[in-house]
Amino acid sequence: MAFTKEIKIALTAIVAVVALFFGMNFLKGKTAFSNSTTYKMTFSDLKGLVESTPIYANGYKVGTIREIQFDYEHVGEDITVLCDINPKLRIPVGTQAKIETDLMGNLKVSLVMGKAAAQRLKPGEVIEGSEQQGVMDQVNNMMPTLNSIVTKIDSITTSINIIMSDPSIRSAMQNIDGMTASLKFTTEEINYMMKELRGGVPLLMEHANNTMANAESLTGKLNEIDFNATMSKIDNTLSNVEAMTRSLNSTEGTIGLLLHDKTLYNNLSSLTGDADSLLIDLKAHPMRYVHFSLFGRKEKK
Repeated sequence: MAFTKEIKIALTAIVAVVALFFGMNFLKGKTAFSNSTTYKMTFSDLKGLVESTPIYANGYKVGTIREIQFDYEHVGEDITVLCDINPKLRIPVGTQAKIETDLMGNLKVSLVMGKAAAQRLKPGEVIEGSEQQGVMDQVNNMMPTLNSIVTKIDSITTSINIIMSDPSIRSAMQNIDGMTASLKFTTEEINYMMKELRGGVPLLMEHANNTMANAESLTGKLNEIDFNATMSKIDNTLSNVEAMTRSLNSTEGTIGLLLHDKTLYNNLSSLTGDADSLLIDLKAHPMRYVHFSLFGRKEKK
């Protein structure tokens, strides 16, 4: 059978419509002949959730949102969302669906699997939805705090600029530079002194060891001394000194009489005076006491 021009145009149009249908569904994440399992989700706030929004489990895409059933007569109640999920995924009882927003503002639904591994949800049952702040929500909540911090930083920067423009601050900074240079020089001097000290430590330790050896030798010699005999000799010496002192103070002995007899003192004083007079007369009249003659001495009458 020959195809007329009209039939060819019609077939081309049908193919284009089918391709457009499949292409639109593919872009929306849908498949025309899907074998996915359908579950329900309930949310109090969709956060802008739309059809074909991807569903993830542990970061892996497992399905898409197929239909949103919004009840216009009972606004405020939970919204039911139909979703197609890969039938290979067995969803435990207690699993929750959370709407999240990434940094680019894209929405997605993340499944937080329940702990009851032995109990699974059946197709058509409800996965409870819960609200969770996404990255952008957290950023929006932080904006007032960030604005306050930026304002404070701007105020601090202005204050720092005012302070740094003060001439006294500049002078202080110059003084600090000078102090830093002095401190560096002092540190170098200390390092040099420590180096010299480290060089002299061995000699110092040798002298210390010699001193300790001498001290030990002296201690050994002191230990060898018989302190009892020495103290006994000292006591005897002190006793003799005490006896000699008593003898000097007594008038019975010869030394005591010499020290305490006034008659001896007077006689010695008189003798000293006579000797002094004799010396004076000897100096004045030496011829009275010394006679020298070549022809003999004439007897004095």
